[in-house]
Amino acid sequence: MKKRIAIICPSDIAQRRFLPALSEFKGFSFAGVAVADKNEWDGATDEIIEKEFVKANTIVSQYGGRVFRSYTALIESDAIDAMYLPLPPALHYKWALKALENGKHVLVEKPFTTCLTDTMKLISLAKKNNLSIHENYMFTFHSQIDAIRKIIESGELGDIRLCRVSFGFPLRAANDFRYNKELGGGALLDAGGYTLKLGTLMLGENLHVIASNLNYIDGFTVDMYGSATLVNDEGLTAQVAFGMDNSYKCDLEVWGSKGSLFTGRILTAPAGYTPELFLKKNNDTKTIKLPSDDAFLKSISFFMDCIENPVAKCKSYSDILLQAKLIDEFVNLILKY
Repeated sequence: MKKRIAIICPSDIAQRRFLPALSEFKGFSFAGVAVADKNEWDGATDEIIEKEFVKANTIVSQYGGRVFRSYTALIESDAIDAMYLPLPPALHYKWALKALENGKHVLVEKPFTTCLTDTMKLISLAKKNNLSIHENYMFTFHSQIDAIRKIIESGELGDIRLCRVSFGFPLRAANDFRYNKELGGGALLDAGGYTLKLGTLMLGENLHVIASNLNYIDGFTVDMYGSATLVNDEGLTAQVAFGMDNSYKCDLEVWGSKGSLFTGRILTAPAGYTPELFLKKNNDTKTIKLPSDDAFLKSISFFMDCIENPVAKCKSYSDILLQAKLIDEFVNLILKY
């Protein structure tokens, strides 16, 4: 029997990315989407709730399932086995906790929570209840990551000297949760998390933050851009930079003793897009087509693997904890100085 999954909140990413990918994946059946009642959404008006119902009804008319009339009704329902949680970051802990307490597996949009302590509590509860949790850094499942690793491991670049990751984008709408401190906004938890994650994929899980900085802009209460230096146990360095009021960059550069590589769209390649890599040695540059992929589909598939496979489940626990520790290191270095 297929596992039944539902969405808590008819969010934009659920409509644009999750549901199209889920419809391609045959391991789950879609059970529906929940709309918050007014007691579950501070400041919500009847008009806002009604708009959410319109979105939810559009979803179920296209994908099936039903509309749950509150988040609690979804979480407590015997009609679902798993939940996709795309709410703003500050709400992740509260609703993931309730889901785990009610025996539901949880796929959580990044960041998993807004602090290491909350993340550790959820991991502990998931382990206790033998439930799966997965943080949706979907880019990690894209085939281009393995293709780049193979080039590095082949020795074509020589000995690696530096890894550089840049991810930033222009200002979004003023009401975007990314600019709302109470909702867990800020460049570090949003764009910055991607850069730290990619650093570990390139230079290993023994990477640690040794310098970090966050920058603010007048008119905003959250950090708007930042940077960090990370070093692994072998002394290899990753430099990362990110921002939410930047010209668009989504780049990876790896510099070696014999050559270097560069690619864009490393973190955001959509389904069907064919990334390109530029490999430079001396004065010669060649373009390499990297594989296209559907990273969101593969992330959903991994979530199912976590539910069915204890090894994958434990790997997910470990991956989530590592990411939370890196962000915690980043913040603590700033607080220290």
